[in-house]
Amino acid sequence: MRADEATLAHLMALSQSGDRQAYAALLEACQRWLRGYYSRRIAPSSLDDLVQETLIALHTKRASWDPTRPFLPWLAAIARYRWVDHLRRLYRADERELNEELLGSDDEPAIAARISIDRLLGLLPPAQERAIALVKIDGLSIAEASAATGQSESLVKVNIHRGLKKLALLIEKE
Repeated sequence: MRADEATLAHLMALSQSGDRQAYAALLEACQRWLRGYYSRRIAPSSLDDLVQETLIALHTKRASWDPTRPFLPWLAAIARYRWVDHLRRLYRADERELNEELLGSDDEPAIAARISIDRLLGLLPPAQERAIALVKIDGLSIAEASAATGQSESLVKVNIHRGLKKLALLIEKE
């Protein structure tokens, strides 16, 4: 079965009315869709757990789906929230491990700052991350960064601007 909007919406509507076979088919189709969605976003070792967490969230929230609205955006929103929660758990786990390793270090503030910057930059698209790292951290000129990345100078400037804007929003949210 193909996980298209019409099929999934129909299966969900049947599931809400108590059709167990439709619900099993819905979960199977959603599982395949979620695997594709997450496979580009997380490490393979975490894929099964995150898919299962999302299916549980879908099960828990299934009554909140409105049959007059599209199903896939609703599923994608649940998947995105589960993905963000997963990233937060990883971030907190890494932070605890690093803090334990760094206790007593004289360079602790500088190391912690660098780790924080690296993590924040890791949340950006690769082109923005690279442009900011080359110009703002490594001190290259726009022309040098353009040559290093193969992007035009104006694209390097745009990537820096958009990346810094996104970083500011991320920091404000925290």
